[in-house]
Amino acid sequence: MIEIRPARLPDDIEAIEAIDRSFRSDTALAPIRGDHGIEFLPYGVAVEKVLPLDDLREVERAWDTAWVAVRDGTPCGFAAVGFQEWNRRLALWHLYVDASVRGQGVARRLIDVVAAHARGLGARHLWLEASSVNTPAIEAYKALEFQVTGFDLTLYDGTESEGEFALFLSRALED
Repeated sequence: MIEIRPARLPDDIEAIEAIDRSFRSDTALAPIRGDHGIEFLPYGVAVEKVLPLDDLREVERAWDTAWVAVRDGTPCGFAAVGFQEWNRRLALWHLYVDASVRGQGVARRLIDVVAAHARGLGARHLWLEASSVNTPAIEAYKALEFQVTGFDLTLYDGTESEGEFALFLSRALED
C-alpha cells in the first residue's frame, strides 16, 4: 500500500534523493508549423537521463510545499509545488515516481493531492515544464489531464540539456 504524506524536510532528503528519477526514451519531439499552428512531431532518438533534484537541500527554492509517496516506510514518489498568486497558478516543480512503482497510479495520487492543495489556495491551473526528449513524462502528464500550452526553444541553451526545448503543460482546475 502506498501512502501520500507531506514531505518532512530535512528528514526525508536522503530518501527522496534515492528515488530513481531516470528515464529512457526512444522518441523526442520537434516543433513544426502545421495547418493549425505549431505541432510537435515525434522523431527517433536514444535518450537516457536522470532528472535533477538540485534544489532539495537549498533554503531558497522556487517551491514551498512538497509531498512524498511512501511504500513500506520508504519514499517512492515526490511532488513539490509553489503558488504564483499573481495569476493563481500552482507550479509543479518536481514530480518523480521511482521506476519500481511506475504505472501503478502513484503519479495520479500525487497529482490528486497537489490539485486539492491548489484548489484550497484558489489556484486556477496546475502548470509545469518538461523537456522535449522526456516523452514518457509528457505522455504521463497528458494522461493526467495536462495539455501543452506553450514551448521555449532556448530555455536550455548553455546547459547540459542544450538541443532540447521546453514544453509547458497546464491543467485547468474546476472551481
